[in-house]
Amino acid sequence: MSPTPRPARPVRHPLLRGLQCLRCDALYPLALAHEGCPACRAQGVHVSLRASYRTAAETAGAPVPLLPYSEGFTLGEGRTPLRPMPGLAQRLGIARLAIKDESRNPTGSHKDRMSAMGVAQALDFGAHTLLLASSGNAALSAAHYAQMAGLACEVATYDDMPAAYVRALDAAGARRFSFADNAGRWGFVRERAREPGFFALTNHSLPALGSAPLAIEGYKPIALECLEQGGLPDHVIVPTARGDLAWGVYAGFRELLAAGHITRLPRLWAIEPFGRLARVLEGGALHADYPGLTDQFSTAGATVTFLQWQAVTASGGGAVVVSDDEARAARRLLAQSDVSAELCAAAGLAALRQLRERGAVAPESHTVLMLTADASRDPSWPDPV
Repeated sequence: MSPTPRPARPVRHPLLRGLQCLRCDALYPLALAHEGCPACRAQGVHVSLRASYRTAAETAGAPVPLLPYSEGFTLGEGRTPLRPMPGLAQRLGIARLAIKDESRNPTGSHKDRMSAMGVAQALDFGAHTLLLASSGNAALSAAHYAQMAGLACEVATYDDMPAAYVRALDAAGARRFSFADNAGRWGFVRERAREPGFFALTNHSLPALGSAPLAIEGYKPIALECLEQGGLPDHVIVPTARGDLAWGVYAGFRELLAAGHITRLPRLWAIEPFGRLARVLEGGALHADYPGLTDQFSTAGATVTFLQWQAVTASGGGAVVVSDDEARAARRLLAQSDVSAELCAAAGLAALRQLRERGAVAPESHTVLMLTADASRDPSWPDPV
């Protein structure tokens, strides 16, 4: 079998000028390496960077949201359906509820949006290998996108990676390296990324920063899609580990607001299986570890990032803790409406119930739940009877 032909080099957006700190706005040049903001790190705060574009006057009339590559790499990700759920809305006592079904992306999860942008950056900078630490959807997505782009892919994963993901990674030609914990996985990616031609797609820092800044930009179109498909929501509920998706959705809406396409930001709610961001919002240290046990495989982990903190605080949202039992009950309820959801995505419905009970979501509200992936590869599926 002949090798996959290498795609043409992506075209950077002409308005892209560099990377900018989320906290202090310091500007840095574009690079493959992602170590966060040195100025903030010197102050003891570990903060990620974002893509920075020209000033508002220079971007006037440009499509929104802006993306780093005007011509990138795609396998058809995005434009996923927004599915109205009137029965569930009535049951929860709200005017409108819709599910943004990211399971309809090429490899079955929202991660494809990030992988496409990450592959574009790898090709742009002449990298030959994608690196990531993941035991689930991100690993499978990156491996598939890398294979189709003619890139190698190395995945640092846990020793007990679910068999379904092992088979899928092997089929995509990815190399797997197993470790007992996050420190081992992130350490491997961090050291490997220092070698020429290797590009770290996901977080490899401790304290955590989040994934590669240009790659996270791939989530911003979700905001525009929600607006076009169903109008401006009042609330967006997002399953969250380190906040890449939540921040990307927030950034997309922020650009729509700056361009005058909307008059307010939706409130973003980060859903987590045990208290991490919730504890930070109550006064806990941003860079502390908040360990816990969960079957919500895709949102496990003990770390919090400035990314997710910014997304919820700037939008007026917050964090909601949903137990595994609550998530399973919500998944059964979704199944009655013919919706298949990985456990952490089903937790969004349980979070909405909590938000309704405490009055944070009003009866007249329009809410969107992010369905990050279906249940087909979830190691917790099927639920115990």
